[in-house]
Amino acid sequence: MNRKHIVTALLASIIQLVVFKLLYPYADYFSDSYSYISAAQMGLDVSIWPIGYSKFLSLFHHITTSDTAVVAFQYLLLQGVLFYLLHTIIQYFAPAPWVVKALFICFFFNPLHLYLSNYISSDALFLSVSLLWAIQLLQLIQRPAISIIFLHALLIVIAFTLRYNAMYYPLVSMIAYLLSHLKPAVKVAGIILPLLLITAFVIHTRNQSRALTGHAQFSVFGGWQLANNAFYMYPFIKVTATPPAGTEEFDKEVHKYFDSIPEQLKHVSPTQGAFYIKYPYAPLKYFLSLKAPGITDTTAGFQSWGAVAPVYGSYGSFLIKHHPFAFARYFLLPNTFNYFLPPLEKLEVYNTGANTVSQSAVHWFRYRSQEVKAISWTAQGWILMLFPMLFMGLNLYAIWTLIRWVATRRLRSPDPLFEKCLWLMVILLAANAGFSILASPIVFRYQVFPMIICFSFLLIMSEKLLQLKV
Repeated sequence: MNRKHIVTALLASIIQLVVFKLLYPYADYFSDSYSYISAAQMGLDVSIWPIGYSKFLSLFHHITTSDTAVVAFQYLLLQGVLFYLLHTIIQYFAPAPWVVKALFICFFFNPLHLYLSNYISSDALFLSVSLLWAIQLLQLIQRPAISIIFLHALLIVIAFTLRYNAMYYPLVSMIAYLLSHLKPAVKVAGIILPLLLITAFVIHTRNQSRALTGHAQFSVFGGWQLANNAFYMYPFIKVTATPPAGTEEFDKEVHKYFDSIPEQLKHVSPTQGAFYIKYPYAPLKYFLSLKAPGITDTTAGFQSWGAVAPVYGSYGSFLIKHHPFAFARYFLLPNTFNYFLPPLEKLEVYNTGANTVSQSAVHWFRYRSQEVKAISWTAQGWILMLFPMLFMGLNLYAIWTLIRWVATRRLRSPDPLFEKCLWLMVILLAANAGFSILASPIVFRYQVFPMIICFSFLLIMSEKLLQLKV
C-alpha cells in the first residue's frame, strides 16, 4: 500500500461520513438499541443481548454524550480495519492491480458501511472485531508468532461479548493453530486461552442472571429463540408426548393459540424473521404478559424475559427432540434459503419508520427532544436493496469457483500457505452458515462479515484461475 492509497482512503472516509451525517444528523435506532442503552444506564453486567456493546456505550459516555461521535468512531474504526485487511491481502498474496482496485472501491466507497455504523447497535463494532480476528487467522498461517495468541484470545472474547455468533470462533482458531508452524506447546496455549476467558465470562453471566432472574442462564434470548424456531413446525405436527415439568401451563397456552388462529397465521416461516417473538398475540409474549404482574422488574425487561426463558427453552427443546424431521423441513430448510438471501430487515427503513426516539435515547445522548430528522426514511432501502442479492450471487459463484479450484489443482503452481489460508476461510464461512441456519436469526446485517471475507478470497481465486485461462 502506498501513500496515495492511504490518503485517498482517509479522505474518502471522512468526506463520506461528513456528507452522510448532514443527511442523517441523528443515529439510527430500533428496539435493540434501547436495550443496549438501558443496560448501560443501569450499569448492568447482563442483559437480554450480549453485554459488550452496552459496556462500550458506557465507556464512550465518559468521553462524550454525542451520538455523532459514537457513529463516527464506529465508522472510522471499521474503515481502518478494512484498510488493514487490504494491506494484509496485498502483503501476503500480492494480488493483481485490478483485484486491489476492486477491493479498494468496495471497501472505501460503500454506503452499507455508513448505514451499518449509524446504528446504536453492536453490528459495526462486531464487524470490526471479527475482521481483526480474521486477519489474525491469516497471520497465524503466514507469519505465526507467540505474541499473537494473547491478542487473538482477547479479540475472540470481545467478539463473544458483542454477539454470540462468535460462538464458533474458537473452533476456527483451533484449526488455524493446528495449521500453523508454531511449537506444540504454543498451539495448545493459543487454543486453551480463549476458552478459559470465555468460560469465565459465561460463569459470570450465569451468576448475574441467577441473581436477577432466579435462574442460572447464559443467554436469556436463547430460550426465546429456541421456542420461536420450534413453533414454525407446530401447525404441522401432532404433539402427543407429555411436556417437560414446569412447562404445562405454557403448553396449554400454545395449544390454545394454534387452535384458534386463522389458517394464514399457521403458515408463517423463518423467512419472515423471528415472528413468534415479535407478534404480541403469539404464545411467547402473551405468556409473558400473563406472568409479568408477578415479576418485579427493575432491569428494563431483562428480569421479565429471563423469568420465562427457561420455560421457553425447555419447551422448544422438547418439540425439536420429538419432531426432528418436521423441524428440518419447516425451520432448517426455509432458513437455509433465508441464509442465501437474507432480508435487509432494519436496514430497509431509517429508525423503523418513526420520527421519534425513546426517552432513554434522549437522556443518554442529551437530545433536545424526542424528534429526529433525516433526508429520507426509505432511501436506504432503495440504496441497499441489491446487497442481499449480491450476497446470494457471491455465495453461489464461490461454490462454483471452489469446484473449479479443486479441479485445476494439478495445473497450478504449489502455494501451500495460500491453500491453508483459503481452506481456513472456507471453514470459517461454512461454520458461519451452519451456526446461522441452526441457531441464529438471519438478517443481512449479520452476514456482512462473511460477505467481505467471501468477496476478498473470491477475487484472489478468480485472478489465479484467470492466469490458467480456465
